[in-house]
Amino acid sequence: MSRAIDIPTADGTIDALIFTPDNADGPLPAVVLFTDIGGLRPCYHEKAQRIADNGYAVLMPNVYYRDATGQIVPEGKSFRDPDVRPTLVEYAGHLTPETQSRDFIALLECLDAEAEFAGGKLGVVGYCMTGAFALRMAAEHPDRVAAAAGFHSANLAKADDASSPVGKVDTIEARVYFGHADKDELLPAEQIARMDEALATAGVHFTTELYKGAAHGFTAKDAPSYDAAADALHHKRLATLLEETL
Repeated sequence: MSRAIDIPTADGTIDALIFTPDNADGPLPAVVLFTDIGGLRPCYHEKAQRIADNGYAVLMPNVYYRDATGQIVPEGKSFRDPDVRPTLVEYAGHLTPETQSRDFIALLECLDAEAEFAGGKLGVVGYCMTGAFALRMAAEHPDRVAAAAGFHSANLAKADDASSPVGKVDTIEARVYFGHADKDELLPAEQIARMDEALATAGVHFTTELYKGAAHGFTAKDAPSYDAAADALHHKRLATLLEETL
């Protein structure tokens, strides 16, 4: 079950969806789900509902609200299609660490205001480019985020990127889980190692797992890289993380 909600922010209004289990009784622990670069669309509605059905209230914002509302990738298209990807890359370029930080505050205010969400700690999960969002939200709000997960994350620890989240992990109090695609061109082995070292040095409770044989985007059912076995494993690992922390 889902309902639409508009969330006021310093930069405009986020159009978002709240997912809960059927016949939910009372407020539930909150999970924020950030979509991959493709934005809101049916395969992510399904993903959010599956998480909710385990006993959570899931908030899924449109990360591109500054540029467009609702679904951006047309039905029957993939975010990888050459006539779609340039628009998404343009929109994604507006999501700087500073704009993300302002959005995190608005999302937390929404969680505190809406009846579906129980107070206290929450989980956050991101995919592709938003694996970094989940990590950054956990670093900026350690008093609120108990679990942070990223799947087929991109560019988590580029050596020449001063804004990389790898430099912010020392404030994280959450448990962190990463499910990485094997031989992911957007997250090469040296970045995985750099992030693991930073998390270990900071004393973060974290797990890194390589999904052998899976390609970048393995959880996106509308992408040619979709991998059903890896997707099922991702749901299993995420469910365990949330159960043990929330």
